[in-house]
This record gives sequence, structure tokens and C-alpha cells, in this order.
Amino acid sequence: MEEVEVREQGSKEASLHQPGFSQPDPALLYPLPPSPDPLRSLTHLGTLLPGHDAPRTGGWSRRLDLGFQACQLQGTTREPGREPHADQTVVILHAKVAQKSYGNEKRFFCPPPCVYISGHGWRVMQDHLKAAGHGDSAYRLCGYMCLDSSTQSQADMFKLVFDEQPNSRMFACAKSLFISDQDKRKHFCLLLRLFLGNRQEVGSFQSRMIKVISKPSQKRQSMKNADLCISSCSRVALFNRLRSQTVSTRYLSVDRGAFIASARQWTAFTITMVEDQRADHGSFVLSEGFICYGCVVQFVCTESGVALPPMVIRKVNKQQAILDVDEPVSQLHKCAFQFRDDPQVFMCLSNDSIIQYQAPSSVRDPSRVVLNDGSCWTIIGVEAVEFRFNQGLGCIQTPVTPFPVITGLEVNGGGHVAMLEVHGENFSPHLKVWFGNSEAETMFKSPKSLLCVVPDVSVFSDGWRCLRRLITVPLSLVRLDGLIYRTSFSFTYTPELQRPPPARVSAAGGRREGGADGGAEDDVLLETIHQEFTRANFHLFIQS
Repeated sequence: MEEVEVREQGSKEASLHQPGFSQPDPALLYPLPPSPDPLRSLTHLGTLLPGHDAPRTGGWSRRLDLGFQACQLQGTTREPGREPHADQTVVILHAKVAQKSYGNEKRFFCPPPCVYISGHGWRVMQDHLKAAGHGDSAYRLCGYMCLDSSTQSQADMFKLVFDEQPNSRMFACAKSLFISDQDKRKHFCLLLRLFLGNRQEVGSFQSRMIKVISKPSQKRQSMKNADLCISSCSRVALFNRLRSQTVSTRYLSVDRGAFIASARQWTAFTITMVEDQRADHGSFVLSEGFICYGCVVQFVCTESGVALPPMVIRKVNKQQAILDVDEPVSQLHKCAFQFRDDPQVFMCLSNDSIIQYQAPSSVRDPSRVVLNDGSCWTIIGVEAVEFRFNQGLGCIQTPVTPFPVITGLEVNGGGHVAMLEVHGENFSPHLKVWFGNSEAETMFKSPKSLLCVVPDVSVFSDGWRCLRRLITVPLSLVRLDGLIYRTSFSFTYTPELQRPPPARVSAAGGRREGGADGGAEDDVLLETIHQEFTRANFHLFIQS
């Protein structure tokens, strides 16, 4: 986890959580927090609706904020409790590299780019269109995928056919995409365009950059070609292909917690290098760096978390596993996976099942093991890019793209006067930064930078000076028409190290809390001064 933070007295920390691929579990959603004290004054940056406070615990980490649905935008109130987690998610899964096609040949991308559509918000949108009197075809989702080139024609776009899956999400893959030798680019992106049946565009979504290669490199990789090496803790996919035939390709996948060989759907795995090769009881020590042949590695499904046992990765040449090679593993290399506790057993596929294969040693060379077709795998790095948004109860007519993406946070100042600079892409003057369910005063600097005032912590919790714990709130971007862009970033408030005020005894002998009369008035006065100073500081910055 990468983290950027500034610590001072009464300081705030901006923390970054890297996005993951797993879908949020409804059981992990934030519960509705207790109602804030109605007598507590809030800052000038926003107003909380009764009964909805920000989350009082840290660790946003892709969990949805129920209280955030109660934001006020352009005079329209989102009623609390109505469709509290109606998010819509689009996930594009694709390989990091693609082989170029020469002449009339077509080297289809392998594994094929996949699209996953999930989230309760799609059902909400369908219900809204039904209530408006549209037919069944109006809310049927359709999509097209192509390369992000201005020369792409309608014929070059692959039409996606979405299938409903048991876990209430939709899946589609583009099997016949390729890049020809007429395209001279060294890198490109995939472009996904989604539409409703009534031709209303949902948006255009881009993948991450894909590197173009002519063929898998058989040379020992150096640091100059580090982007072709497989690094520990990165995402990879495995597939098995007989005699270079596309129809015979099988992908290592996970279905209902079991490992299978699928002809259509593939799974992204996190590959980690295990440092201690003889650790007992599964207490492995993970290490960073590039994966090399002869290392012990473990594959963990990025979605379900199920894992294969630790195995030794071996280089394959002419259907033989080479046991004395220690060079880095490269993209699209043929490799085999030897079980650590039994050197003669390798991971193998048989039809749609994953089995163990007892491999005999080579008669001519004792440093080699003879494999069968099902034991030879191809490894490739993959990427997963997620777009998560919320249209609320209304169906927004304009596309949700260009999709703003946050890449970093920078805190300036601290205490009661703190500014947050948000770095990223696709920013516009129509975006506002929200801390939990509180809108921040936001200034548009450029398409790659937004500046906002950090709301006072009293918006999220009372009795701040008596607290001894962190408060973490999610950061979101909200378009002026009410569209919410979820992010994987959060902001953490650090408590001031001050003792709580002592209890006072009244003249009548009764016990009352310190600051209940004059102290409370003093706090309100001080907070008002801080708020006005923050407001003045922000506007002076804009003028300068």
C-alpha cells in the first residue's frame, strides 16, 4: 500500500489504497452511524442531513459509504436509505502485451479482453426505464470493443454479447481482436463503448496501455526490458494451447472455488515469489523482485482469494522442463509448474480439469524432465481496470465518460487550515471533491489537477478533542448533475494530542461536564474564526 501523509498538531493524512479487483460484499458495507448532535455547529463546507454521519472507522478500502448517498446536489436531496449502494461497475481485463499480426494472418489477443458488468445500480436503471414506459429492448445493454485508433472503422469493432452469470453480473469477451503490421504504434489501448437498447450511450471506457511485441523473447531479459519481465505480486494469466491452435486453447480459471481449464473465461492471478522454500504450516515469506526460473511461486485468485499450493516455476523448451535455468521469466514464455514437495509431479490439465502429472526424467539429459501437452503453460501479465459510478435514483442522460481518475494526493498545510491537491486525469470544472458525505470547496486548476479545502473534522465527529483515534473518510468526485465517481482513495484525520477537559462541580454540588456552558460557547467562537480564516485563505489562493 502506497501512502502519502503529512503529520502535524491536529494534522491530516491523505492515504492511497491501490484498487483491487474483487467485488464489494454487502456484508462489508458501512452501517448507518448514529445521528450527530444537532447543537454542534458544522463548517461552511457542507451540511449533513439528519441521521447520516460519515463513517467513524478507518479503512475505506473499496467499501461503500451508505451515508454518502445523502448528499445534496443542485437543490435535489437524495433521501437517506433509498438505494444506498446502487453502484454500477465496469471492469476490463486484458493482457499487458499483444503480438503483432503480419500480412494476412490474424493473431488474436490471447487471453481475449474481457468485460464484467456488475452492481445493483444497473438493476435500478432498468427499473427506472421500465417505470418510464420503455420496452424491454430499451434497457438491454450492448457493447463494442476496438483499438483506440482514429482509423478504426465500424467493421473493426467487435460486438460484445453479454451473458448473465450466477453471481448477478454480466460477462463478455472479445475473441477476434488483433493489431496488424500496418499499425506502427508500440503501445495502444482498448476502447470499450457501452450503449443501452434505445441507443443512449453509457460511456466510452479505455483500458491500460498494451505493449506491442513481434514474438516472445527467448533471450535473457535485462533491466532495459523490465516491462517484459514478470514481477512478484503482479497479475498474470495462464493458458495452454496445443499446436498453436486457437480452438484448443484452455485458460486456468476458478469456478465456485475450484480450479478448472476453461475454453472461454480466464482468471487473473496474483503471482508471488515465496522466499522460504521449506517453511512449515504454510508460513511463507513473500519477497519482491522479478520472478526467475527455479523460484517457488504461488498463485492466488484476485477475485475469490483461493490459492494453488507453492510450486517451482520451470522453463519449457521442446516440451521438456529445464531444471538448471535461473533467468527471469518473460511475457508469453512457455513454463511448467513443479510441485515443491514432489519434484516429479507437475500441474497439468486434462479436458476441463486440473490434475497432477507424473513426469519422467529425460534419458539423455538428467537436468530435464519430459512433459506432456497438458503440462506446458504460457504465462502473461494482465491488467484489470475498474470504473465505478453511481447515478442515484434518476437516470442521467449524458455519458458517464470521460471518467475522472485520481492518481495521487498532496496535502498542503495542516491543523485547521489544510488544502488538498488532487492529481489525476480527465478533470473538469464540473467536478467537486467530496469527503465522505461532505462537499469541499473545489477549484479546477487543469485537466490533471483539482484543489480543495479539507473540511473541518467536526463535520464527521463530535468531541474531536477528546478522541484518541483516527477518522478515515472516502474521497469521491461528484459531477454537477449528481453523478458520483467512486475512488479507492481516502483521507485520514489524525487526533490532536490534548487531554479532555476535566469535569467541573457546580455551586449546588452537582457534577456537570467541563465546557458545557461557557466552554461550548468558546469552542463555537474559535471554530467560527477557523472557518472564516480557511475560507479567506482559499479565496486568496484563487485570486493569486
